Amino acid sequence: MIDSVMFWNEPNYLSLCEFEVDHDWTIFAGMVRAASAAVAAEQPRLTRVLGGMSPIDAGFLRNMDQKRVLDYMDVVAVHGFPLDWNHWTIHEWPDKLAEIRAVTTRPLWVSEVGVSTFGAEEVQSFGLKRTAELLVGRADRIHWYSLFDLPRAWPATTRHREAEGSSYYRHFYMGLLREDGTPKLACDQFAAFTPEFGICQWFHFEDHRLDDAVRWLKDLGVTHLRTGLSWWDSYREGWEDWFDRQMDALEDFSTTVTFCFTPDHLGIQPHHTSPPRDPAMFADFCGRMIERYAPRSSMRVAAE
Repeated sequence: MIDSVMFWNEPNYLSLCEFEVDHDWTIFAGMVRAASAAVAAEQPRLTRVLGGMSPIDAGFLRNMDQKRVLDYMDVVAVHGFPLDWNHWTIHEWPDKLAEIRAVTTRPLWVSEVGVSTFGAEEVQSFGLKRTAELLVGRADRIHWYSLFDLPRAWPATTRHREAEGSSYYRHFYMGLLREDGTPKLACDQFAAFTPEFGICQWFHFEDHRLDDAVRWLKDLGVTHLRTGLSWWDSYREGWEDWFDRQMDALEDFSTTVTFCFTPDHLGIQPHHTSPPRDPAMFADFCGRMIERYAPRSSMRVAAE
């Protein structure tokens, strides 16, 4: 069942949030405040999480605090991939968390952390063990990214695609499972770190991997899952059937649902990273999704 809502994904990363159009994240701040209020109006028991920062930036968080966004959040979150993309070493994780805790007293989640097998599976295995040593007991919740490798026929959601060189291709090797569904070396070790470690797994529209994902997550002992419901996808034909199927399949997990991706025709620019022309429409989408998938009645039953 949904236990928490995350507003956007990596809002300080240009490939996922067009902040050059939205100077100083002013539109974003108003949009998230409104969306958080809409979620709370439908289901006040849900934990509300500010989209995970990437890069980890205390200055961005101060900006959100000054714009009163943190007044609407229960949790802040960070993402880190020091063995693949970040310009800091894996051993610096405690320092990175401390930088954020110096800015806010809110609980701190690591909502994406992972290691690719682009170079070797042994690197991912090392990274998993070292990440657990550094984060368990220091972060309030941890989501490992990800369960599946990204199929090579699907594009990774980045700004410049193949022009990014090896940085781009690392996106396709982040899973504990290969594209063909066979386990990697780290998959055999992952159950030793659950339930402290959850999983972040994005599902594409009508994703053929959904049922296999549920089986693997249960076999690995995962209890906390992070995934997304795309505002952009809600304009596809058949979106209701797909969203219903996805959320029904994930009912047994404590799920953080991430709301993001602007429909092209609603953006200031015709792109999913663009701020919307009317931020109230994003808030309306968030509220409708909570009304549909986490109504007050279901939460009361769960609590009893």
